[in-house]
Amino acid sequence: MNCRPGCAACCIAPSISSPIPGMPNGKPSNKPCVQLSKDNLCKIFGKKERPSVCSALKASEEMCKENAKEAYDYLLSLEELTKPD
Repeated sequence: MNCRPGCAACCIAPSISSPIPGMPNGKPSNKPCVQLSKDNLCKIFGKKERPSVCSALKASEEMCKENAKEAYDYLLSLEELTKPD
């Protein structure tokens, strides 16, 4: 499955614990990545600076749902279910 153009749910909803260029301490949940462009594309896609967690994440019907809002809500719910106590 290919990513939905302009969605960016996976660049906003989940937290990322590894460093990202411009975010040396990672990215908190529900905050856009600094590498997200104004047209919701990753500025470091395909580059070695891109965190491995981002490169490993693959679009799926379960994650992407029917639209960007559903994908965002789903990823936020996963964040809530998996956050440390």
